[in-house]
Order: sequence, then C-alpha cells, then structure tokens
Amino acid sequence: MYHPTTRVLTVLELLQTYGRMSGPDLAARLEVNVRTIRHYITLLQDLGIPIEAERGRGGAYRLRPGFKLPPLMFTEDEAVALTLGLLVARRMGLTAAAPATEGALAKVERVLPDTTRAQVQALQQALRLEFPMFYDAPDSAVVVAFSSAVQQQRQVHFAYQSWRGEATQRTLDPYGVVYYGGRWYGAGFCHLRCDLRAFRLDRVQQARLLSTRFVRPADFDILTFVTRSLATTPGTWAIEVLLYTDLETARQHVPPTLATLEVVTEGVLLRCNVQHLDWFAHFLAGLGWALVVYKPAELRDELRALAQRVAALAESSASMLM
Repeated sequence: MYHPTTRVLTVLELLQTYGRMSGPDLAARLEVNVRTIRHYITLLQDLGIPIEAERGRGGAYRLRPGFKLPPLMFTEDEAVALTLGLLVARRMGLTAAAPATEGALAKVERVLPDTTRAQVQALQQALRLEFPMFYDAPDSAVVVAFSSAVQQQRQVHFAYQSWRGEATQRTLDPYGVVYYGGRWYGAGFCHLRCDLRAFRLDRVQQARLLSTRFVRPADFDILTFVTRSLATTPGTWAIEVLLYTDLETARQHVPPTLATLEVVTEGVLLRCNVQHLDWFAHFLAGLGWALVVYKPAELRDELRALAQRVAALAESSASMLM
C-alpha cells in the first residue's frame, strides 16, 4: 500500500520522466483526485522543488527546465511491481531475448537494499507464471511500434498477412493495442479498407511509424471492438441459432470472440461464422439448452450425427458391462 510520502515522491518521479503532465493524468496514475494532486504539488514546492504550473485549458505541471534530481531508490512495492512486470514480459515472449529480461532484473537487484533484494530474489525463485500461451508471440518491436504510434497519435505502416494468406501493405491510424485470449491485437482506421479494422500483431511485419498524425476518438473501446471483430470474422459457414435461455446466462457460456448474442422474443439469437461445423456441433451440444438451428441446414445434420455417435458409445458401454 502506498503512503502519502511515497505518492508525493511518485509525482516527482513522473514529472522527471515525462517532463510535463496534467493534473488529471497524474491523478489517474496515482488513483487519487485532482485536488489531492494539487496538495502534493504544494508539498513538493514547499520542499524547494521548482515545479511550475501552466495555466489554461491545456495546463499542466512541469519541472523547471534544467532541474534534475539523482535517481530515487525503488521502494519495496515498486521493486516487486517491476519484477513481476519483467517476469510476465518474459513469459509472454515480449522480450527479444532472454538476456534482456535477465539483464533488467539484475540491474534492479543491484540498486536495492539487502532486505528488498532478498524479497525480489525469493519472488523470482518461487513464483511460477502459468497462463495459456497457445500461440506464437508477436515480435516485441511490433508491439512497441504500435503502442508508440497509439501514444503519439502517428500513423503506422506495415506488411500484413490475413487469415486467408493474403499479403497486403497497410497504413493504419492505430487507436489501441490489447492482449486478449492469448493473442495481441492492434485496431484503428485502416486506409486500405477505409474502415475500422483489427489486426493480429503476430501477422504484422516491418512495422514503422510515419510522420503523419491523426486524432484518436476519445470514446473508442478497443477491447469491445476487437471481441466483436473476432466474433464476426468471415468463415466458411454463417451460423444462426436460437438459444432458449436468457442473455446473461448465454454470455456466461458463449465467448464474446465466438459469436454475437441478441435478445429476441423467444430467447437469444446467436450469430457467428465458423470454418468447421463438427466442432461447433459439439459446442452447442455442450451448452445443454434447447435450441433451434436456423442456418445452415448442414449444422442440423452434424448434430444428428453427433447424437448417433453418442448413442452408439452409450450402447457399447452398456454391452461391455453385461
């Protein structure tokens, strides 16, 4: 837990790192209100730290040009947070090579007091991070390029290979980057398609920032956009199934990346696109709800075939017990 003194010093660290920051930005970083930030600024000014306040609509706080403090020591909480971040980055394959993570961890340990260093070392030795990594991680340079483009609101140009194997050159106004379902995605306005698009970053090559700038929509929700994009990705079969359940229950069992769900009079209408019907028949059967397949008719055939196979297994099991 942060103490008030630690928060005050964190304000100073942020201003040294970023040069200038607004009150709302500082408040969001420290999870306090803007009034509290003004109090912290006053405390620092009383200590002789030359912090200047820029007035007006785009006002911000900044350190007087040329002022610099020597690096502050990591607190115990900061050291743990940094160590966890490096370990997660290594597990997710976001570092170019293992030595990058190991070198950073070694540098962190070198500046820590003995007690905190022992705790960080214990964390590295005892902690095991195990979360799904079913897919190849993107090049860390691609993630950095997209993230920098989002932060600087600059266009990014890259080569992209679609799920069909189609290779294209894209120029994108990137609105955000998200890690979801074991994959990294970038999304924004694609100038090739003249529309919003989501891109898997492991399919991106040769990403580079352009000098052209754009304005990112303030209300853009990248997670919502990416999940909906995944649910509506074209496939071999277009599915429409009526589920006899309520929307809340359906959302608990149907991943948002798999299908869209719409409340109708009879229940919930599921729509999606899939490449193979056999596994989707298994998915529907596993839900255990009454349902009506509107389309395609071939999905009904798959459900019948699945029922016959399950019935055959039951008969075979029963005969072996006799």
